[in-house]
Amino acid sequence: MSNVLLVEDDVTIRTALTRGLRERGHAVASAPTALDGLRQAVEDRPDLIVLDLGLPDLDGTEMLRMLRAVSGVPVIVATARDGDTAMVGALDAGADDYVVKPFSAAQLDARIRAVLRRSGESRTDSSVTVGTLRLDPRSREATLEGAALDLTPREFDLLHYLAARPGEVVSKRELLTEVWQVPYGGADKTVDVHLSWLRRKLGETAQSPRYLHTVRGVGVKLVEPA
Repeated sequence: MSNVLLVEDDVTIRTALTRGLRERGHAVASAPTALDGLRQAVEDRPDLIVLDLGLPDLDGTEMLRMLRAVSGVPVIVATARDGDTAMVGALDAGADDYVVKPFSAAQLDARIRAVLRRSGESRTDSSVTVGTLRLDPRSREATLEGAALDLTPREFDLLHYLAARPGEVVSKRELLTEVWQVPYGGADKTVDVHLSWLRRKLGETAQSPRYLHTVRGVGVKLVEPA
């Protein structure tokens, strides 16, 4: 089952597509405006977005450019605009596919499955090993010295982001942008709390670090224990 965000202002189309996609096994959230769609995309991190271009508050192509500044989520543009200019503009702005209205829920479902399949195939195996710490993003499993770590989804994402950059100092602002997807604000305290939870699960403290080392005034880095 995939989590789909449908950004569509026409309530009749939105209702019909939501029902049709849910019948085909997708979890569907919806937004009637571009700004609401951006908010949900950042906060909820769907697997794929279906985006109309003719939105009341902002053109869908402009929303797509804004989205691409903070997220690589696959996007299917679904619109009544069938001209080459609109299609090229949407694809250049970062759309993964383009479908012209009218279309059925079955057709959209096939497009969604194809885009997600391509997205999965293009993703490299980014399993990460640092010392005795190993993280596999495909299975969402983390182990330390061969023992499974019980991590929340956010803790896993945070630890994997740092482990994929061993020895690199990462700022809290970058972590908020890349892990929490909140580029325009957010509390550094959120990062501190999650780092504290991770340290406890890794069997270390800020005063006696093994993997997670704070660089005062700069950020945090993950390194292989000496």
